[in-house]
Amino acid sequence: MLVRYFAAARAAAGVEEEIHPLPEGSSLEALLEAALAVERPMPPEGTPTLARIVARSSFLRNEVAVRDASAPLGAEDVIDVLPPFAGG
Repeated sequence: MLVRYFAAARAAAGVEEEIHPLPEGSSLEALLEAALAVERPMPPEGTPTLARIVARSSFLRNEVAVRDASAPLGAEDVIDVLPPFAGG
């Protein structure tokens, strides 16, 4: 499964995207656990940790909002991590 990070999530993750080879039917919860288990360098000064950002983020699955984090995902799904955005 491909995870794409945006804005502060990208800064905290240290990458724009990464692949997690979870089995077909894994949930978003399991995917996020796998993403948070990756050892990462400290985020830039003033950037919260990835775990803190993920806790407040919304998610898209193949460009559609995810409402149920326990729903099964497909092995080829693309998950976007969208932290809260400021501004208007």
